Amino acid sequence: MENYIIFVWIIFAVFMLICEGLTTQLVSIWFVLGAAAAAVTCIFTDNILIQSIVFVSVSLLALIATRPLVKKYLKNRKKEPTNSDRLIGRVAIVTMDIINQKGEGQVNVDGKIWSAKSVDGSEIKSGANVKICAIEGVKLVVEIF
Repeated sequence: MENYIIFVWIIFAVFMLICEGLTTQLVSIWFVLGAAAAAVTCIFTDNILIQSIVFVSVSLLALIATRPLVKKYLKNRKKEPTNSDRLIGRVAIVTMDIINQKGEGQVNVDGKIWSAKSVDGSEIKSGANVKICAIEGVKLVVEIF
């Protein structure tokens, strides 16, 4: 009987558990459960094909069973507001022509310079008043006011 294979499954389960711990979302917990089930299967049989089938089956069943819960959790998770969210709806002045195709454009709002792009891709000339519609990363998304 090949007793070492149980250690392979246990090491794999621990490795997947460590990977899960290093991420912020559920990405490998199902493989931990599958590998643990395969390790338990080693007690009853030394057939690697059966162990592999148990691993795949338990991993898939765990994924199918928990996926709706994870989707519901992620959907209901509230977006964490930041201080910059208060800029949305405010008026800014274009200080550098906004040209989305070149990734150029800046606006001044409250004495601070921000990178900007237009909502619809149109060019906006320096000196124009714009309304801040959204924030994407570190860029303000604006439209002519």
